[in-house]
Amino acid sequence: MERRKFFKSVGLAAAAAYISPKVFGSNQITVKSTGIEGVPATEFPALPFAYNALEPHIDARTMEIHYDKHHRAYFTNFTAAIKGTPLMGATMTSIFESMSKQSDAVRNNGGGYYNHLFFWKNLIAGSAGPDSEVSAAITKTFGSFDKFRETFNAAAKTRFGSGWAWLYLNSDKNLAVGSTPNQDNPIMDISLIKGTPLLTLDVWEHAYYLKYQNKRAVYIDAFWNVINWEEVGKRYQQALKS
Repeated sequence: MERRKFFKSVGLAAAAAYISPKVFGSNQITVKSTGIEGVPATEFPALPFAYNALEPHIDARTMEIHYDKHHRAYFTNFTAAIKGTPLMGATMTSIFESMSKQSDAVRNNGGGYYNHLFFWKNLIAGSAGPDSEVSAAITKTFGSFDKFRETFNAAAKTRFGSGWAWLYLNSDKNLAVGSTPNQDNPIMDISLIKGTPLLTLDVWEHAYYLKYQNKRAVYIDAFWNVINWEEVGKRYQQALKS
């Protein structure tokens, strides 16, 4: 199967849908999609681009370790944490919305598994700018694209320790920017910021330390060269309709 097909976006509105029967080993089973990105929890998806695709902004060695070590570990630990529990048949949305009732293993590894799925789809070589509708929404909320960038950068730079910066749509259908610690995200009921994620940046040190060392701000600036604005636009449209 082509890599990009693993990441066919079904959006938040389709998170509870069933996917077609798939073959895992010799057993044909129908599984409920527990990945908001359309990926079942029993499957570790391929990276949608080559390790070196985003150079010089994100180097190949960092991408390889980030994806094949860190992301894979979250996936492995998450599937182990939900094995044999009712969460095996739950959507990621429902798991996140009930995160206050879940274990730390589910919170940390489920968040890490999903957040990275989301992050990879946010990235592309040869980034173009946002479409007219997203641009208009950004200007309405932040005053200008430059002001939005400053706000997003500040959220990423000031996140103490490890975590994520987010552009998301809040309950009033307005854009907002914020950050979450560790592997939390705006869908979780325990998150201080809540809404539908549109764009994210991983500010854990493992995401940038090999190339940028302790210069998180330089890594954040480089991120703007590899944002997949087409994907952000699709998510924005889906979020408005949900």
